[in-house]
Amino acid sequence: MNEMHVDGAVIGFGKGGKTLAVFLANQGMQIALIEQSQEMYGGTCINIACIPSKALALAAEAGMGRHFTTFEEQAAYYQEALYTKGQLTSFLRQKNYANVNNNPHAQVIDGKVSFLSPHEMHVKLSASDEDLLVYAENIFINTGTFPAMSPIAGLTESKRVYNSTSLMELQSLPRELVVIGSGHVGLEFASIYTGFGSRVTVIARSAALLPGYDREIAELVQHTMEQRGIQFRFHSTVQQVQDRDEHTYVTLSDGVEIATDAILLAVGRTPVTKDLALEKAGVAMDKRGFIKVDEFLRTTTPNIWALGDVNGGPQFTYISLDDFRIVRDQFVDGKQHSRLDRRNVPSSLFIEPTLSHAGLTTEEAQAQGYGVKVAKLPAAGIPRAQQLQQTDGLLKAVVDAQTGHILGCTLFCADSSEVINTVSMAMNAGLDYTVLRDTIFTHPSMSEALNDLFTQVK
Repeated sequence: MNEMHVDGAVIGFGKGGKTLAVFLANQGMQIALIEQSQEMYGGTCINIACIPSKALALAAEAGMGRHFTTFEEQAAYYQEALYTKGQLTSFLRQKNYANVNNNPHAQVIDGKVSFLSPHEMHVKLSASDEDLLVYAENIFINTGTFPAMSPIAGLTESKRVYNSTSLMELQSLPRELVVIGSGHVGLEFASIYTGFGSRVTVIARSAALLPGYDREIAELVQHTMEQRGIQFRFHSTVQQVQDRDEHTYVTLSDGVEIATDAILLAVGRTPVTKDLALEKAGVAMDKRGFIKVDEFLRTTTPNIWALGDVNGGPQFTYISLDDFRIVRDQFVDGKQHSRLDRRNVPSSLFIEPTLSHAGLTTEEAQAQGYGVKVAKLPAAGIPRAQQLQQTDGLLKAVVDAQTGHILGCTLFCADSSEVINTVSMAMNAGLDYTVLRDTIFTHPSMSEALNDLFTQVK
């Protein structure tokens, strides 16, 4: 068995790990980045999540302005979008590989890892099927997550069941699509495939859409999606899936049977930890298989850290990037950043229009004892929204009545994923809401809607 000794080994090519690998290599450390699949260079976001799904979302949005007359025209446009998406992910994959492997102090190794001890790993090399023993002073686990399965009768036997990864590889646009799950992934794909021309039904266990969001806006989101043709089946579970002839039939808990061309299973994600033999390294996991870490992302073994989705934190690429910053600070002189520093982290749900949020909802703020003032602005009142012909939506902000600080903001409107970052920054800086009310923004822009929104505080 060949051996390799390095200062640091990164397991997995995700955002946090690949950024850390280059940073440490630039400090002169010898780094090995080990990835089991060449199709995952760059990580989940670039290859099978954020980048390809948002590329399809943009294509679907653009396609809605083309006024197709037949489903066949829509299906052909969908195939064009898949090709463009594939070109983009391929370009980014190679760029990320080169960014690491061209560094004189870093090396990408294709293979599957299992721990032998806190410092030793066995790597089964992909190309030659040979064995490699890697000894590393420091180890950084960045293996991410994969789509979870569900114990539904007939699910694994069906040929028309997809997850968020495999659905984006389906070359033929489904006329009918059933989405099992109403979380972020389920709703985003429901919006995307409706935009391309599929008839979409979403199966939700919950009694209402987006239970953790502001209720007024959540109800408006549901109404807007229904206006686009998306059907929701609330308080429902799938009992059975069965392929028959040209269709697959989905049987619900109330006995209703739905015929469909494709099923998207979107019921959460599972950490990639099963085959790592973490127990040999003394690394503890929680009941769901996520790696336990402290505020500095250290595992229960001092020389091993866990970054990104695998550590059970919020599953966003920008959180993985912040994980990199937390670990980076432990290898350079400077301020010690930790997970406790995170406040008012913004999030966006890329439906049509985009739903973005930071901080507390009105209900949450009141439950915490705040006296609140609320501001609301219909998206139709924004000149830029009128120009974009995207007038659906509502903007809402919650302000501390005593201090004037912004407690939370929910934006259901075009370009909200951009605008929410400005609000989050103002919140974290402790600025009075009047700063956003009176700031000079460019015109016409969606950002200038913050002037009008915060004028409505009362």
